[in-house]
Amino acid sequence: MTTIIRGGTVVNADRAFRADVLCYGDKIVAVGENLDAPASAKVIDAGGQYVLPGGIDTHTHMNLPFMGTVTADDFFSGTAAGLAGGTTTIMDFVIPAPRQSLLEAYHTWRGWAAKSAGDYTFHVAITWWDDSVHADMGTLVRQHGVNSFKHFMAYKNAIMADDETLVKSFTRSLELGALPTVHAENGELVFQLQRDLLKKGMTGPAAHPLSRPPAVEAEAANRAIAIADVLGTPVYIVHVSCAESLAAITRARANGQRVYGEALAGHLVIDDSVYQHADPAVAAAYVMSPPFRGKHHQAALWHGLQSGNLQTTATDHCTFCAEQKAAGRDDFTKIPNGCGGVEDRMSVVWDAGVNSGKLTPSEFVRVTSTNAAQIFNMYPRKGLIAVGADADLVVWDPQGTRTISAKTQYAKGGFNVFEGRTVRGVATTTVAAGNVVYHRGELTAVEGAGRYIERPAFAPVSA
Repeated sequence: MTTIIRGGTVVNADRAFRADVLCYGDKIVAVGENLDAPASAKVIDAGGQYVLPGGIDTHTHMNLPFMGTVTADDFFSGTAAGLAGGTTTIMDFVIPAPRQSLLEAYHTWRGWAAKSAGDYTFHVAITWWDDSVHADMGTLVRQHGVNSFKHFMAYKNAIMADDETLVKSFTRSLELGALPTVHAENGELVFQLQRDLLKKGMTGPAAHPLSRPPAVEAEAANRAIAIADVLGTPVYIVHVSCAESLAAITRARANGQRVYGEALAGHLVIDDSVYQHADPAVAAAYVMSPPFRGKHHQAALWHGLQSGNLQTTATDHCTFCAEQKAAGRDDFTKIPNGCGGVEDRMSVVWDAGVNSGKLTPSEFVRVTSTNAAQIFNMYPRKGLIAVGADADLVVWDPQGTRTISAKTQYAKGGFNVFEGRTVRGVATTTVAAGNVVYHRGELTAVEGAGRYIERPAFAPVSA
């Protein structure tokens, strides 16, 4: 199948230029002005609009078993929602149970993800350690294209990795040419603060951010960065939510350390007042970790993106319906942690970033697509509009508007953390692997059309 996008302004991370984009099959085969195309080609008019590389969400949780339940979005509904908003590739997480084989968990997640409508790839979490984990990490890198491993420094008595596990896994990642990533929160401190708050009778959602203050995140970020520095490995900090964690990343980078940071769209625009909502059910809908922070933290995160000390944007898309969240109506520690956003990230970041002058269109492409592709070794297949790249493209109307609402979203869960926000800057057409999957309000995503993306190691792989 041949598709040509005509008359738009192509925006890559390095420059913007007027060009048509010709796709054959799942690849881009020509980029230039006044391109010839077969009479049978599907023509998309991008006049007055931008043409962007498909978005990459570096942090999602589809079909996740968590806190005694399973997320509302599976891999089909979640990736389809992403396509409607311009995200064509997700990076999800394989999270083995303690003592579970990494390979067993990986194959389970691959089975769930087979219904994806968009492309997907995996970080694999290290939740425990013995010689089999050491061996499985090698197999995942060598045979299955996994080049990043996740470490939860939170969730004591569940999936939290202690310092011994961090050191051994970081060391093994370095041997394999893989990138360690961390959820930076001091799990022991969180656990103790939760117990203290419950003893004081603070059982509602308003206690959630009090149990996870910025210092808890900053301590863990500093510790992970220090461990990585001693071992000589790079490290990627997921969902950086506070100024203190950003400061740790900024210091390390200024000293020449290879540290990367990710900001969530929600953390960029939503503040902690949501936990004071008069309706506890609404407040519970915003419970995620790290929690939403005060406004000065949002300003810091934008500065991080502008300065290059934060490189990527994501959502931590992890949807639960009101009935699932209600499991914690009498104990905030039992509220399933997670919010949505995969459908809205691109518009939210454009509206709050580009429209305000914080980001240029090319910088927007960097933080929503290109940097992710480069950091996780998918570039130039992903994150770039050029000959030979995947035909993952978004026709973007910078003047188009929509009001975000759970009533009109494609994602499941029945709630939207951006509810009522009117954004200027929307996807009008999404092309995934050469196929038009969203066009002017009509979603035509196909279950199972998404491809698993293997990501090579960054260095020669050891035994």
